[in-house]
Amino acid sequence: MTGHLYGVGVGPGDPELITLKAAHLIKNADVIAYHSGTAGRSIARTIADSLINEDVIEELLIYPVTTRPTDHPLGYYGAMDDFYDESAERLSKHLDVGRTVVVLAAGDPLFYSSYMYLHDRLSSRFPSEIVPGVTSLTAAATALRTPLARHEDVLTVLPGTLPVPELARRIADTDAAAIMKLGRTFGGVREALRQAGRLADARYVERATTGEQRVMPVSEVDASAVPYFSMIVVPGRDRRLDSAGRSAVPRPMLGGVDHAEQPQLYVVGLGPGSDHWITPEVAAVLAGVDHVVGYGRYLDRLPVRPNLHRHPSGNTVEVERARYALDLALAGEPVAVVSGGDAGIFGMAAAVFEAAEEDCYANVEITVLPGVTAAQAVAARAGAPLGGDYAVVSLSDRLKPWSVIERRLRAVAEADLVLAIYNPASRTRRHPIVWAREVLLELRPPKTPVVVGRHMGRDEEDLSVTTLEALDPGSIDMSCLLIIGSSLTRLGRSGTVWTSRSYTS
Repeated sequence: MTGHLYGVGVGPGDPELITLKAAHLIKNADVIAYHSGTAGRSIARTIADSLINEDVIEELLIYPVTTRPTDHPLGYYGAMDDFYDESAERLSKHLDVGRTVVVLAAGDPLFYSSYMYLHDRLSSRFPSEIVPGVTSLTAAATALRTPLARHEDVLTVLPGTLPVPELARRIADTDAAAIMKLGRTFGGVREALRQAGRLADARYVERATTGEQRVMPVSEVDASAVPYFSMIVVPGRDRRLDSAGRSAVPRPMLGGVDHAEQPQLYVVGLGPGSDHWITPEVAAVLAGVDHVVGYGRYLDRLPVRPNLHRHPSGNTVEVERARYALDLALAGEPVAVVSGGDAGIFGMAAAVFEAAEEDCYANVEITVLPGVTAAQAVAARAGAPLGGDYAVVSLSDRLKPWSVIERRLRAVAEADLVLAIYNPASRTRRHPIVWAREVLLELRPPKTPVVVGRHMGRDEEDLSVTTLEALDPGSIDMSCLLIIGSSLTRLGRSGTVWTSRSYTS
C-alpha cells in the first residue's frame, strides 16, 4: 500500500496562522519535506518548528541555484527541472513504502510555491491532497491595514522578474497590484512603478506577520537590503459612492499641474495599428494629459510614463467608459478617451456625446481629434479603391438589427457605391459576413473586386485581393476590413486596386 502525499501551507510567517488541519498533518507525518536556498535555511521549516516531532524523517530539498549563474547546459530552468525530478524521486521512495509525506510550503502550496512542481511529478502516481494556507498577499494587505480592491477593481499579482517596460505596462493597466519575487529585482520594480505613475501609492511589506515585519513607502526603501521574503502592494483607489449613488471618481495626486477652469475632455483616434499613423496633434494631447481612458488593447499601444494613469475597460461598455472619462474631466483632471482608427468612425466619440447629454456634463468641453481610420489604411495599401464615391457600413448587429444592415447593404449596392465594411465577424458572430456576401451577390457581379485587409499597420499585416464570389467568409474575423468594389473599380498593374472618379472615363 502506497503512502499519501500532502502539500501543506504553513502561512506567511506567524505560526499561529497555521490552520488546524495543517497542524494535525504536520504532527502526525512520517516524513516532513521542505525547500531551502543554497544556505540550507528553510522559512517553512522555521514556521512549523513547534509542530514537528523529534522522530520524524526530514527531507531538506536545497535548491541548486537561486540568483547566481549556473553551468547547466539548459540554464536556470534546466537546473531546476533536474532538481525537481531528483526531489520527487527522493520523496517517491518514502511513498512507495507507505509513509505519509508532508511537504511544507510557506504561504499557500499553489501560490508561487515550489510544492507545485513536486505535485506535477507525484500526484498522478500517489494519493495526494493540498491543504491551503494564508498567502503572503493577504498577510501583506493585513500589515498595511488597507483593502486591496473594492467593487469592480482588478487585482493583478506580478512577479518582479518581468522586464521593466512590461511590468510598468501591467501596473498601469490594473487598479490594484501585488508584486512578488523582490530582492535583486527591487530597483527595476521601483522604476516600473515610477514609469506607471504609481510609485506614490506603492507600499513595501517585509516579513509580514513576523516579529521582524516592516512596512514603509516603496520610495523610502534601501534597495540593497531587500530580502526575497517581501512584497510591494499598490492598493486599489478608494471609490466611495457619491450623493447620486454612483462610484466616485478616483483623484490621484497631480504633481502640481495647473489645470484649466473649463473641464476639458479629448477624444482621439490612434490610427489602425502603427505608431506612425498617430497624428502629431493626437501625440501632443496624449503627452499632456494625466489620464487616458479606453479599451485595454488600445491603451497597450501607449507608452507608459510617470503620472499617466491608464483606465482600461472591456470592449462593450462604451457609454460607461465615456461617463467615467467625463467624471474625471469634471474633477479637473486632464483626460483623453482613445479609440483605434478614428474616434468618430465606429469609435468612442459618439459614445462620449451620448453620455454628455446628461445635464451634469453640460460644462465639459469635448474636443474630437481625427485619426487614420482602417478604411484609409487598407485603401492605401491596395492602391485607390476609395477613389470614387463610397459608403461605410458596420456589420455588427450588437446595436442595430440585421434588417437595418441588410436594407443599407442593398441601398449601397443598388447605388453602385464602393463599400467599406467594418466589424465583419467575430469569434461568436460569424453570420453577418455570410449574409452580407449573399445579399451583395444578388446585386453585384460575381467578379466584383474585394480587398481584404487584416491587422493593418501591425507586424502581422496582410492584404489580399479576391472577388465577391471567391470570398471565403470563414477566413474573415474582427481584425479584417473589407472593401467591395463598384462597377468603376479596376485591377491595376502589380495587383493594385483602384476606382475611377468618373463614369465618362
